[in-house]
Amino acid sequence: MKKLSLLIIILLPFLAAAQNPDSAWFVNNYIKKEVTIPMRDGVKLFTSIYMPKDQSEKHPILLTRTPYSVSPYGANYRPYWNSYQMRYIREGYIIVNQDIRGKYMSEGQFEVVRPFNPNKKTSKDIDEASDSYDTIDWLIKNIDGNNGRVGGIGISFPGFYATMIALSGHPALKAVSPQAPVTDRFFGDDDHHNGVMMLMDAYEFQVAGAFAAPSRTPSTRGIRGFRVSYPDNYAYYLKMGAMPNFTKMSGDTMKFWTGMMDHPNLDDWWKVRDARAGIKDVKPAMLITGGLFDAEDGYGAWNTYQALVKKSLATNSKLVMGPWYHGQWASKDGTHLGNIQFGSNTSTYYQDMEVPFFNYYLKGKGADTLSKATIFFSGENKWRRFKQWPVAGIKYTPVYLEANGGLSFNQIQTFAPSFDTYISDPARPVPYTEDVGNRRTREYMVDDQRFASRRTDVLTYSTGALDKDITLAGPLVADLLVSLSNTDADFIVKLIDVLPDDTPMDRTTRYPMGGYQMLVRAETMRGKFRNSFEKPEPFTPGKTTQVKFALPDVAHTFKKGHKIMVQIQSTWFPLTDRNPQQFLDINKAKDSDFVKETINVYHNQSKIILPVIE
Repeated sequence: MKKLSLLIIILLPFLAAAQNPDSAWFVNNYIKKEVTIPMRDGVKLFTSIYMPKDQSEKHPILLTRTPYSVSPYGANYRPYWNSYQMRYIREGYIIVNQDIRGKYMSEGQFEVVRPFNPNKKTSKDIDEASDSYDTIDWLIKNIDGNNGRVGGIGISFPGFYATMIALSGHPALKAVSPQAPVTDRFFGDDDHHNGVMMLMDAYEFQVAGAFAAPSRTPSTRGIRGFRVSYPDNYAYYLKMGAMPNFTKMSGDTMKFWTGMMDHPNLDDWWKVRDARAGIKDVKPAMLITGGLFDAEDGYGAWNTYQALVKKSLATNSKLVMGPWYHGQWASKDGTHLGNIQFGSNTSTYYQDMEVPFFNYYLKGKGADTLSKATIFFSGENKWRRFKQWPVAGIKYTPVYLEANGGLSFNQIQTFAPSFDTYISDPARPVPYTEDVGNRRTREYMVDDQRFASRRTDVLTYSTGALDKDITLAGPLVADLLVSLSNTDADFIVKLIDVLPDDTPMDRTTRYPMGGYQMLVRAETMRGKFRNSFEKPEPFTPGKTTQVKFALPDVAHTFKKGHKIMVQIQSTWFPLTDRNPQQFLDINKAKDSDFVKETINVYHNQSKIILPVIE
């Protein structure tokens, strides 16, 4: 009986892989090897390696470093046959996955977004770039049959580690693709946007999900958090109240959460954790990938690329942005997001760019034919290729807020100021979606905004039906003139594409698309940071004040017959935390600190600046 059990264990990966030809081919033609690789300070990192049995030629190495586990551990194979990455297997790549320092089976201390150290002088001076260097060096010297060329790849947090791989400086490293890379957790990733806490993502990922939990003895099992169970996230987070109530739930073990609470403003604690800090003279070719509608790390792709262009001029950097949610480009279906259809399978289109990119730099196969920027434009459902991004020849065009909900390309000169007024009530915040549920949806990035238009605490402005197509390509700027009854407020600005009333119902979702108000881009800004993120300033009640800030880049065509709409509000819940609407440290606020506020937004001077191209 024991012999039979042993035989079953030995054959298990082969039996599981017999389900389809790709899986069987993978198991039959690849060897799995698990090793621990020593770093310069003696810490050993657990690494899983899949190597081709074919030794008739040398093979390139494709490395992913992850905090999410290299599982399965032991004899079972990772099911690459279920994803496009099977194409790398068929090409004969040596596939390497590594548990980063302090996670799962690796030794050492884990740190959320470990700062890049530009002055590593001793073996004790380590960072993720040095761990990447030491890993690559060991692989090149110890894995038989490699061709001496290494690539790096990763999505989301592994995208951050891919950026660090690129900063390692190892001469064998030839190409890297950070995809939706975690980049700057103060300005634009899961945790914060412009210093505003992205409440659901930060709390449920770091605290409830225990991502930020401290290191422990290496284990194949992750650290268990606690279950956040509720049928209605809006009601749950509203009941939780002020930020200190969330901090109590984290206890004293979530070091990164505590760090965020202790650093409400932009300071050195945040700056050293900006992944762009080390971007300089990057040697490998870079393919930066991201989603136009990525609710988690859309900021990272745009801004990592811009840092490379500005700070690493000699680097061969490429940018691909498609109409995707977080990681959708790696899926089998990139045809739609929510109710919005894209007219083709954009995911497979992307994969046909990525694989040849690595083949060229790691195998010397084919050519690098990618443009500097390959961008999908929603609205027209069309890929465009550019020699640079932002695009040359942008005409930055303001559209002005008018009385009676108008939005005009012409500024009206008036002698008496006029404005729209709304009352922002933290006890009844504007929801980020009309859906009721227990998770942050990814579809909200293109959701119908008609539910928000019906609220009195949301200002809505619209053009008439356009008489021609208008295409936007680049960063948006919100430039508002406001006055408040208190000393602080948040401002959420949304750019919306209003479909014609006669648009037919979507045949797939059966959703009424006539008059659909598609969210194209939105961003939040904490008003006290309007002049400086380092030194916040209170508003003077009743005084007209400019609040100007950039929204993430947009690539969208408003078709003839559509309308351009702008919405302005001061809560976006529970996507973002609530502002007490008083000038204070929000991370230390009490439940009693939250007050209603009257907000005026002035016509003809308040505007949204659009990056228009022909």
